[in-house]
Amino acid sequence: MRAARATDPGRVALFGTSADPPTCGHQALLEGLLLHYPRVVTWASDNPLKRHHACLELRSALLAALVAQINNPRLTQVQQLSSPFAIETLDRAAELWPGAELVFVVGSDLADQIPRWKQAGEVLRRCRLAIAPRVDQRLEPELLATLEQLGATVELLAIPVPATASSQLRRAPDPRQIPAAVWTLLRQHKLYGLPHP
Repeated sequence: MRAARATDPGRVALFGTSADPPTCGHQALLEGLLLHYPRVVTWASDNPLKRHHACLELRSALLAALVAQINNPRLTQVQQLSSPFAIETLDRAAELWPGAELVFVVGSDLADQIPRWKQAGEVLRRCRLAIAPRVDQRLEPELLATLEQLGATVELLAIPVPATASSQLRRAPDPRQIPAAVWTLLRQHKLYGLPHP
């Protein structure tokens, strides 16, 4: 395990998210990744270990609004990477960026799911695993040891991710914890119980 390396042009940071909805935590993570990696790629996906509250098409549009708000040419949304399974995402990424070092990014709140992923060992051998610790989520040394035993090369990212949970914001949407462009779309589509503007 080590800290993330200085920017290397051959590295691509891959960050898939349920985006149900994207929060200020997602924004902080994406902006932080841009400080560590020359190319950051994101997409909305279905997580087979979660129940989703908006369809994938809408969640992809919400994420696109956040990417547009961040407005950095090194950040792109590549929706074709979307799959419920990380192994399929890595196959697609390897075709798009042959020879690049792929860095699969997760928040610490999801790290304990990784051993249950489809072909978890193969996923972890084919990429670097970058974990962004959330301020309210402690990473247990036992979990890191388990991931390394499965074949992971773990990078701990020094990116402060605020304790904003999509699940909490679905129950009680709060414009202070949702990026402005995302909030506008939530209102337009009356998602999560919000009234039409």
